[in-house]
Amino acid sequence: MFGPEYVQVEAPLLQQLTLMGWEHLPGQTEGAFKPEEPTESGRESFAEVLMESRLRRALRDINPGPDGEPWLDEARISQALGELTRITARGLLEANELTTELLIKGVTVPGLPDWDGGRDQRVHFIDWKHWQRNEFVVVSQFRVDVPGTSGLRHIAPDEVLLVNGIPLVVVECKKPSKGDAVAAAVRQLRRYAGQGHGRIPTGNPKLFQTVQLTVATCGERARLGTFTADTEHYAPWRDPYPLTDAMIAAQLACDERSVTEQNRLTAVVLHPERLLRIIHDYITFMTLDNGIRIKAAPRYQQYRAVEKTLERLLTGATREEDGVQDRRGGIIWHTQGSGKSLTMTFLVRRMRSIPELSAVKVVLVTDRTHLQKQLSETLRLTGEEVEEAKRVKEAKRLLAADGPGIVAVMIQKQQDVAARTTNGELGEAVPSLGELNDGSAIVVLIDEAHRSHGSTLHMNLLEALPNCARIGFTGTPIIMGKQKKTSQIFGSVIDTYRLADAEADGAVVRIFYEGNTVKGAVKDGRDLDEVFEDLFAEQSDEDREALQRRYATKGDVLESEELITAKATHLLRHYVTAVMPGGFKAQLVANSREATLRYRTALLAARDELVRQAETVPARLLDTPLDQLTARQIAQVNAHRNLDLLRVMDFAPVISPGTDDQEERFAEWTAQKSQESRVDDFTKPFPAQLGPDDRPVAFLIVKSMLLTGFDAPIEQVLYIDRSLKQAELLQAVARVNRPAKDKKCGYVVDYFGVANHLTEALKAYAADDVDGVLVDLREEVAKLDPMRRRLQAIFADQGVSPSRTTLEDCVLLLDDGARFDRFEAELKRFLTTIDVILPEPTVRPFLKDATLYAEIAMRAKRRFRVDGGNFDPAAYGAKVRQLLDDHLLSLGIEQMLPPVSLTADDFEEKVAALPGARTRASEMEHAVRDHIEINRGKDPRFYKRLSQRLEEILRDYAENWEQQAALLADLVAELRTDSPAPDDPLSPVERALYGVLLEETAQDGVVDPQTDQLLCDVSTGVYTLAQQVTHRRDFWRSPVDQEDFRRQTVQLLIVKDAAAIDKVDSLADQLVEVIGHRRSEIPRP
Repeated sequence: MFGPEYVQVEAPLLQQLTLMGWEHLPGQTEGAFKPEEPTESGRESFAEVLMESRLRRALRDINPGPDGEPWLDEARISQALGELTRITARGLLEANELTTELLIKGVTVPGLPDWDGGRDQRVHFIDWKHWQRNEFVVVSQFRVDVPGTSGLRHIAPDEVLLVNGIPLVVVECKKPSKGDAVAAAVRQLRRYAGQGHGRIPTGNPKLFQTVQLTVATCGERARLGTFTADTEHYAPWRDPYPLTDAMIAAQLACDERSVTEQNRLTAVVLHPERLLRIIHDYITFMTLDNGIRIKAAPRYQQYRAVEKTLERLLTGATREEDGVQDRRGGIIWHTQGSGKSLTMTFLVRRMRSIPELSAVKVVLVTDRTHLQKQLSETLRLTGEEVEEAKRVKEAKRLLAADGPGIVAVMIQKQQDVAARTTNGELGEAVPSLGELNDGSAIVVLIDEAHRSHGSTLHMNLLEALPNCARIGFTGTPIIMGKQKKTSQIFGSVIDTYRLADAEADGAVVRIFYEGNTVKGAVKDGRDLDEVFEDLFAEQSDEDREALQRRYATKGDVLESEELITAKATHLLRHYVTAVMPGGFKAQLVANSREATLRYRTALLAARDELVRQAETVPARLLDTPLDQLTARQIAQVNAHRNLDLLRVMDFAPVISPGTDDQEERFAEWTAQKSQESRVDDFTKPFPAQLGPDDRPVAFLIVKSMLLTGFDAPIEQVLYIDRSLKQAELLQAVARVNRPAKDKKCGYVVDYFGVANHLTEALKAYAADDVDGVLVDLREEVAKLDPMRRRLQAIFADQGVSPSRTTLEDCVLLLDDGARFDRFEAELKRFLTTIDVILPEPTVRPFLKDATLYAEIAMRAKRRFRVDGGNFDPAAYGAKVRQLLDDHLLSLGIEQMLPPVSLTADDFEEKVAALPGARTRASEMEHAVRDHIEINRGKDPRFYKRLSQRLEEILRDYAENWEQQAALLADLVAELRTDSPAPDDPLSPVERALYGVLLEETAQDGVVDPQTDQLLCDVSTGVYTLAQQVTHRRDFWRSPVDQEDFRRQTVQLLIVKDAAAIDKVDSLADQLVEVIGHRRSEIPRP
């Protein structure tokens, strides 16, 4: 009988795959305990990961000789297979990278004497050009034994997709249930790949040596990734381009509204033709800024943009054909943080796979050196190199050359135009290059195209390459007034991926705006009006008011030490209360180079003052609930909790060199190596343990540097104290939208007044293009009451009004899986929104509700053993975690709840103290279920019977809570005692072994005395053998020793004639598994 995971997730997936042409092999006989016969999945043993016979046949069929007939003999095929399977590497990632290169490029084998001069010939494992010539098979329950265990341990991914017998995709399915099913699937995939954290091997990296993509799905939600990715890096495939939901629904014969994320991902990514395309052109390996190397899969917007661009390049008219302008180009606008760099590299790779575009010259125009490096790295699979032009002379030579190639024109961002010109370097003010190449087989890719309108360099490039196709990439929307000019330069928009799309996909976090200009900016210290009183003390009231209006957001006042001191005090307090609890960092945009230095001085002084306050904070404040503290007191309490870090944190200006007469004052902050060191320190987390010389950089203070192209996911807040407009503003605020673990949002705190003109500024863009760029924090406050009402409705709809007196009624209602999932989703939205707003006073009316519903969640997770019974407040943000920790600790809730394990010393005592028979019955029911699940392997027969007994109690005494509680209490007491019958000749371990044997040899558990004695003898024999061998040093870490024990067990079963010969191997596996589960109970002989 199939379970809900198969019915709801696997079966629809398999149906869709077979409709698209995949052949399905079950891999496991229906009703079997586990896959027992490797031939069912096309292999000779479970140690193999390739379907070798299919791969041998494919090699022969897809690599024809000069006459179109097969020519590869067994020796050459074996040589090719040997190169694929005998990879020497230091780890799985390196092995996968080397294998991927072989899959894409193929391998060489000796040719034939009378063909091509006897030269070696390249043969391919997959026919990338003619996808129909390949063989596509999906195997369910694809068992692979854990290396060295000889079948004692194995993995069995739900679905493995193989092309020509080579595993390319692994899919893990989970039933929709309480908790995060997709995250559980990702963890399982990582264990399968040997990426888990346990000391004992639980996976088989060999399977993943050829695997290109991994999928985690629970039906409604599905995510695509690779084996190197953590959960947060798996991404949805929301747009089924080139299909539509209607087309998918028609194929599946279902309603369009019922199309799921799994359906979309399957229809696009796992379609045979598109899967090969994605693997060949869209999979890449890259090294992150932190030095970690990963394997990256494409996201749907990258795939969509590239495929649309190719269609434009292939079908658009050239300038000569059109008579006016080239129609092959256009704009790709993908919001910042969405992976534009990879999109550009995917496009170049994809072009090289299309005959009509393979000989095109590609010119990349960028000022980002890492983009050129990334392009070079990803093109390694094509065997093509990127030629770099930094100087005018180099650019002229490379652009003038006919034929294919890839040229990166690197724009220098020097401030000194004269110096750049003298050095012959390429910059925005480069003189005319003249016409260099009038060919039409040239595609120019222009990075940051929104800056192209007035760029002399770009205009001169178009003059130099008059017939080229131009593709502009931008992370910033094009100003409406310049859209016409943009269309004239590039063509119409090819693809759009807006900020709202990126937020929905989790590619970026939302940015919240908070204004703090002049009046009331320092809410708990000196008001900025007081600062102005000091600054303009000699002026009349009328003049002073006029000056305040004039200088509130601009002018020399922005550099006044008094004003900077006041703002520094306020923004540091904001940082300590809103950002520092999560371990994140800040960037501050000052009005001038001078202002950056003054801000550093002011922030150091503000830090030292806050340290002094934190050192003397009254003890009573440390125990006071958050909703009873002022903003100043919250800052002091948070400072006290992070005192060691606060004492040493640093604030580093990063500014450009200038021509100031006193330039030496800035030298420390303009030197390139020093800047690189400080920026590198900023991008890293704060040290877990501070060393004596540690001065971690918490703030970068800039004027113009690092406002574009700077990716630091650890940055959560941008403080603005100078004018920023249009594209510069949009790029600057995007510094805080990069996702990171536990980062719920980004903040922009405005001390200048950019929001006073923000609405006007954003009118320059189409409304859809800038929707949600900056969201006023006050708008989030308005969402809290509707969120609270939705939480209330979950219980009110069932006749329960949530309160502290109805806690248990609420918990009982959450025993319904669908209702629990709805509650958990609503609670997450509510609490993460509160975390975003904290510590603003406007959130205080909702804090009691937050703690109430969090307590309900904690009790429900403990009761129903969701996520092991653990409730993690950190999932909702660092500030909410602090709030909930304080609340739950102050009420002593953890101490009141029964422990997860029913064998804990105080379990019965804690259960007896629960209010009401129904509550006690519920607690014991789920404790017994959890106990059965955990211990099933110790005594399979016993726990199977126990499970049946539990279901009988629940069925026979439904609604009779007193009787149900009494019977469950007896069951719990029996389990807690767990002692053998006084007259039982067998020990508990032997009795468990006996139960396994009994299941295999008896009907209904009834045996005659002779068989009973035989089973007792075999049980004792296995137990005695275990005593002799399992206490050897490192036995349970030695697959060789374990296999030896298994062989001896097999021999014992054969000698005793305890089972049919075809059952002996399976029975030995089960007996050894019981010994493994109960190894702590086996004494030395």
